[in-house]
Amino acid sequence: MSNVLQFKKIRPKDQHRGKTLCKSGFHKWEIANEHPFGVKSGKLISRYRCQRCGKIKTEAK
Repeated sequence: MSNVLQFKKIRPKDQHRGKTLCKSGFHKWEIANEHPFGVKSGKLISRYRCQRCGKIKTEAK
């Protein structure tokens, strides 16, 4: 007899993998407290980190 492969039905969780909120641009930003602020060229710099994926963005005010 030959080897028989078991085929699984694709779950919705696996089908939609990679289409998360962060990949669509809907990050959940929080202020990064390691470096509360920095000064660059006379402007206040704030650092934000996404709670879900860990991406960091900086914003000058």
